Amino acid sequence: MIKLFKILLFSFTVALFIANQSGVTQEETTVTKQDDQESSKEAEAAKYDFQIESAVDYTDVKSQGSTGTCWCFATTSFLESELMRRGKGKHDLSEMFIVKNVYKDKAQNYVLRHGKAQFGQGALAHDMIQGVNRGGLMPEESYDGLDEGATKHNHSEMEAILKGMLDAIIKRPRPSPKWPIAYGNVLDTYLGKSPDTFAYDGRTFTPQEFAKSLDFRAEDYLNITSFSHHPFYESFVLEIPDNYSNGSFYNLPIDDVVEIIAHAVENGYSVAWDGDVSERGFSSKNGIAVLPEVATRSDLFKTIGPEKTVTQEMRQQSFYSYSTTDDHLMHLAGISRDSKGNRYFVIKNSWGEVGPYDGLLHMSEAYVRLKTVAILVHKDAIPARLRRE
Repeated sequence: MIKLFKILLFSFTVALFIANQSGVTQEETTVTKQDDQESSKEAEAAKYDFQIESAVDYTDVKSQGSTGTCWCFATTSFLESELMRRGKGKHDLSEMFIVKNVYKDKAQNYVLRHGKAQFGQGALAHDMIQGVNRGGLMPEESYDGLDEGATKHNHSEMEAILKGMLDAIIKRPRPSPKWPIAYGNVLDTYLGKSPDTFAYDGRTFTPQEFAKSLDFRAEDYLNITSFSHHPFYESFVLEIPDNYSNGSFYNLPIDDVVEIIAHAVENGYSVAWDGDVSERGFSSKNGIAVLPEVATRSDLFKTIGPEKTVTQEMRQQSFYSYSTTDDHLMHLAGISRDSKGNRYFVIKNSWGEVGPYDGLLHMSEAYVRLKTVAILVHKDAIPARLRRE
């Protein structure tokens, strides 16, 4: 009997030991599964998965083709959004009508300055606004500025001929008053003649009448920048090559500029953005612009990583060293968040419907802080505390 009891006791002890061991293993397995799930979630969270937080109405993405006219495409898109915001309807405006008129203005400026001025395809957002102010607006359907049969813009040959003409003119001791006519004929040859009047929406307009019908006012729009080589809260002429018209910019600390951008979008306004797109972290193909701490990492456009902390001093040094130049203008039309909650700005580009977001891209706040050269906004988009009297 004692022997049987010992056998039963031994069997029970072994069974209890196995059960305990089995219990520990199951618990460890459960913990391991939880850890794996959490790691998987962290890996998922590290991937870019943008959610739009705020957005304004904008028109379809276009392509500037082989031209340096981003300034007009970006600001025309901006103005189209402004018209929708103001209840003036959705319009497809002609970029090339403005471009053609600005080419004429740049030519006069170049000749009067004896060639000591910038001439080329580039300009800035305020040049588009002033172009509308002087010459009016036209819908795309009335004037597209394309050669017959062409589907893409290309100004390379035209610019070379125009520049050659102007350089020949300024070498003459007494330029003839005929040169603007000859210059205009070259523009007409490459861009086509723009009509003096056009039919649109059941009415006939001149370009000036059309702009007036839309209640366009150039004085409603402000240029803003952020560089410490001039006093803050004052205006100055920004020293960049494409500022051929010597436009003035209101100078603010970069914190204020970012506040204006966010405040604008959150209140239904958009922004014409001028900045540098030469960084490795800018990719239209991937629809992302970031400013990573380690620019060479292989997963730059796949997973979220730490970005640089941008200071005003860093901006200034980048500007002085030509690391930040006014490469490109685009239309900023929204705010988004990645899967970790980081804020980005939604940018409408003018390179066609490229990338995963069909011509849009998400630009990180760090990128905006360092690489913004200037912005143009409606004066009412500026927070009250930052408005000039």
